[in-house]
Amino acid sequence: MSEVNINFVSLFMEASIVVKVVIFILVLFSILSWGIIFSRGRLLSKARKYSMAFEDRFWSGEDLHRLHEGLENRRDALNGSEQIFYVGFKEFTRLQQANSDSAESTIQGTSRAMNLALNRELEKLESYIPFLGTVGSVSPYIGLFGTVWGIMHSFMGLSAVKQATLQSVAPGIAEALIATAIGLFAAIPAVMAYNRLNVKLNKLEQNYINFIDEFTTILHRQVFRKK
Repeated sequence: MSEVNINFVSLFMEASIVVKVVIFILVLFSILSWGIIFSRGRLLSKARKYSMAFEDRFWSGEDLHRLHEGLENRRDALNGSEQIFYVGFKEFTRLQQANSDSAESTIQGTSRAMNLALNRELEKLESYIPFLGTVGSVSPYIGLFGTVWGIMHSFMGLSAVKQATLQSVAPGIAEALIATAIGLFAAIPAVMAYNRLNVKLNKLEQNYINFIDEFTTILHRQVFRKK
């Protein structure tokens, strides 16, 4: 069997304008997807690392007031568990001063503040990740559209040929099939990364939720000990 060399550049240049547009969109999707994969992957890894480091400090027995004061100096750069703790303890202190006789409302208000901080942290972490799911879902269909259009365009070109041969139709079909190949090239990594990043995000979210529950329990004991 003779070896077949495929020149993707020449096939792209000879493709119809619609197929070219489809390929351009798919390549753009692929580039954007890889950018999101690397940036979100680093961000989630960094968030987990920072949260683990802070929780080690939190459980080391350091005084909560001193820990809060240390975070005050860089409150605009807090992330994850640091931000949740900072917001929660600040609200706890404020509510204690305003509602010194209502321990339950103090705990409930602190819990609401921490859950709001949690939602804001998750919004930052999960931004752009849904785009990967979109790319994984639509890219094969966009590629298939380009392929169908390209094959249709090739067969329409046969009307001007007296004798249709494999040599006359094969190049057009090859040009069209590139769209499907690129669609799969864009979709497969996007789907895999989407699932992987969501697993990491869910684990991090559960870690934050556990921290809120544990911190709330500590504050609850602290409040009712004074009663």
